[in-house]
Amino acid sequence: MFRRTFWFTAGAAAGVWATTKVNRKIQQLTPESLAAQAANKAVEAGHRLKDFALDVRAGMVQREAELGEVLGLDAPPPADPGLPEPRSRAALGPTPHKTTTTHSSRTISYNRNEDH
Repeated sequence: MFRRTFWFTAGAAAGVWATTKVNRKIQQLTPESLAAQAANKAVEAGHRLKDFALDVRAGMVQREAELGEVLGLDAPPPADPGLPEPRSRAALGPTPHKTTTTHSSRTISYNRNEDH
């Protein structure tokens, strides 16, 4: 009699445990739950990406400061009277000309520099 009671109780407990496990797994696989899990992972990945970008940016600023210090780029450039003034836009050459061609009731704008 004691054996039957033991095995009946053990079977009932195993059934309750298995039912609970199956119900939890079914809840995890519902579309709403899957969408929430995906959204949480996306937000988490976004935070990691933002942290990575901030770390890279901080490293860039630090490295630029180190290079500027080593190369002496932080100091203002010395005034050398022998250097010419920077070129103006007009000194670099004329602006490209646009040619307008009319072909049988329509006008086509053509810029020769676009082909190069």
